[in-house]
Amino acid sequence: MASLVPCPHCGPRPKEEFTIKGAVLQRPAADAGTEEWFDYVYLRDNPRGAYDEYWHHTSGCRRWLVVARDTVTHQISACRDAADKTKVTSA
Repeated sequence: MASLVPCPHCGPRPKEEFTIKGAVLQRPAADAGTEEWFDYVYLRDNPRGAYDEYWHHTSGCRRWLVVARDTVTHQISACRDAADKTKVTSA
């Protein structure tokens, strides 16, 4: 059975319509040091459990989304438009 992603614009859609782009990370300030920028660009944690990721709905509405996913079970608990800080669509 295919996993469904609750797109806030298109409704539940198969995960194959999406491209995962990476972790939602706090961007350093423009005047941050080289080491802080290096960590932001190249270093990633490999968490076990709940994790927010940027996903692009490449075969649908073409919007950027923030998907809350468990890295152990791959269960998606919520999804929101990356531009909208308040609206959340639960799985």
